[in-house]
Amino acid sequence: MNDVLLDGIRFFTRKTGILSGLAVACGAGARTETAMDGSVMQSSVFDLASVTKLFTGMCLMKLKEDGLLDTGRPVFFYDPRFRALKDLPVWDLMTFAVTVRTPVRLDACEDREQALHALFAAEPMPEQDRRVYSDIPAMILKYVTEAIAGMPLSRCVEKMILEPAGMAETWARVPEERMPDCQVYDREHRIENGKYILRSGLRPGIPHDPKAAVIQGDTGELCGHAGLFSTLGDMVRFCRAVLGEKIVSKETLREIAVNRTGYRRDDGTYTQYLGVQCYVRHPIQYWSEIPVYMGRNAFGIGGFTGNHVSIDPENGLFTVFLGNRVQNRLTVLLPEAGKDLTDYGLHADGSGTFCWKDGEVVPSSVKYVHQKDAHLHRAVAETLGLTEIPFAE
Repeated sequence: MNDVLLDGIRFFTRKTGILSGLAVACGAGARTETAMDGSVMQSSVFDLASVTKLFTGMCLMKLKEDGLLDTGRPVFFYDPRFRALKDLPVWDLMTFAVTVRTPVRLDACEDREQALHALFAAEPMPEQDRRVYSDIPAMILKYVTEAIAGMPLSRCVEKMILEPAGMAETWARVPEERMPDCQVYDREHRIENGKYILRSGLRPGIPHDPKAAVIQGDTGELCGHAGLFSTLGDMVRFCRAVLGEKIVSKETLREIAVNRTGYRRDDGTYTQYLGVQCYVRHPIQYWSEIPVYMGRNAFGIGGFTGNHVSIDPENGLFTVFLGNRVQNRLTVLLPEAGKDLTDYGLHADGSGTFCWKDGEVVPSSVKYVHQKDAHLHRAVAETLGLTEIPFAE
């Protein structure tokens, strides 16, 4: 176990309590380093959350590479159930070029049938959001993938990614014998504009994401935006397979990593920098999912539950963080008007503890994503002897 990585991990698991457990792996060339601490072990199974989008995007790019997907075709061409998407090219969904909305919130639906009815009624919005990243495109792209491949998305992932990569510990439905290894993402605390929300009773092996929970549940029918479960060892195999071009070609990887959405606005702020169902490097590191030691052809994505994957094919680098920032943690704090995090007893960086209504003291993982550069990515860079690569438009 690498001591430098372990020291970076313990900032989260011991010094601040931001995460109940964290496993890290990084690699350069043939070298791989790992470390872990807290409530995790080598056999731990993690809810990948939005990291699932990277798998969905890879499947689509494989279909495109094989000449089976025409990205200029509308979504309706591949699945006529999406009646409002008759003029929306698949490529626009793959690259977050358009905002798509459902008539009701999917996570507010009572059951799977109601949620699917709402999803098939999705329509593009005439005015696009300033924040373009969304779960809905990947949820729709699941059905495009299935229509082309003639098989469920979960089987597409197995055939196109898991089998070539040698990944035997990644599932949409976790085997019963591996349920004890699943991380528990229960008792999540949230404060949203004065409203106190406690999510409890979440079972292992069920996606933490509410939309995936209502549609996927324990059916094994992968949602597309979330719902995969995996281990640290398998995610290393995934990264190695990507770098070794076992899934898609290097040319396709470059296409995935092209900035499709990011630009500087007139007021000096920036939009999000996104590629094909992933993030690409951002000019302002505070907003970047890609570490500074990776170059312009790198891509990556994070997952709400406490995960991160970034891959730089040009420089032969990868980084994987699999953690648990949900279990008995304050994950979201949207302050009331005129207040900031410090008014709730937290530090300005989101760390600290909060006293819940019943007197329970809960560690905070608010703004966890902005802590990664200073502690985890710094440790990775030191471990692998990497230096900052200047951002290039």
